[in-house]
Amino acid sequence: MKLPRRTFLHLAAGAAALPFISRRAEAQAYPTHPVRIIVGFAPGGSTDILARLMGQWLSERLGQQFVIENRAGAGTNIATELVINSPPDGHTLLFTTGANFINATLYQNLKFNFANDTAPISLLTAEPNAMVVHPSVPAKSLAEFIAYARANPGKVTMASGGNGAPSHISGEMFNMLAGVKMIHVPYRGAGPALTGVLGGQAQVYFSPLSATIGYIRQDQLRVLGVTTEKRSGALPDIPAIGELVPGYEASQLYGVVAAKNTPAGIIDKLNKEINAILATPAAKARLADLGTVPVGGSAADFSKAIAAETEKWGKVVKFSGAKVD
Repeated sequence: MKLPRRTFLHLAAGAAALPFISRRAEAQAYPTHPVRIIVGFAPGGSTDILARLMGQWLSERLGQQFVIENRAGAGTNIATELVINSPPDGHTLLFTTGANFINATLYQNLKFNFANDTAPISLLTAEPNAMVVHPSVPAKSLAEFIAYARANPGKVTMASGGNGAPSHISGEMFNMLAGVKMIHVPYRGAGPALTGVLGGQAQVYFSPLSATIGYIRQDQLRVLGVTTEKRSGALPDIPAIGELVPGYEASQLYGVVAAKNTPAGIIDKLNKEINAILATPAAKARLADLGTVPVGGSAADFSKAIAAETEKWGKVVKFSGAKVD
């Protein structure tokens, strides 16, 4: 049967609109069951704390549980691979850190390409690392420390959470730009590294501020600088390292990504909710208490940040000769 032209055009237009309607309905219904947020570190660290906060806030806004699942190992690569290989339906998300950008050049045989195999949703916060030293270190300021380290090449020990960890690469960037040579002492995780510098087994540690601010306030550690471009509101009297070391900037960026090909409507919905959360006074106050700053922005903004951070840390990895265990 030959359809009238007008009827045929109406049917064709309706058929073309079906995928759009289906995608929009899928996004409106999302999430249809609990969502897993995969964290590539053990419970208790700064990443885990922030992930649990965001999970709680998203649960309250979207009416489904956002459950934190810790999958530590291989410098977050186990967690990343799990999410990349999950169904692209927005129900398995990855809580990202600077390690994801560092690993792109640190590991030579990854089974994935982080930038190409994930769907960026949103940046969450930017947190400074705090450059802290054991009280026995004679330097009382950043300028004094640089002079001390230059006068004692190869004698200042720098703790990290492991080879290639953000704490390690932040310290290597300091070596590169400040013209010093600290000796890297890798520990098996951020907790042991913090214990090592608290006990004086290592002298310096570039730690997430949220993990060390309590020890700083109790004078168990001396803070010399923060790694963000500007000073931290939590420690306004402490200089940004870049004030004395031009070009130094090592923010710890946290964000959320999904598996590649996750529907755009779901990405947009999550991005909108995350940005709304970050704008609330309660979230701003809680994050400020942890020494971290809300960032937010579009998924495209996050995609650009991933490219820029991967390039920046790739240069430091090459300079330092860092290798994984």
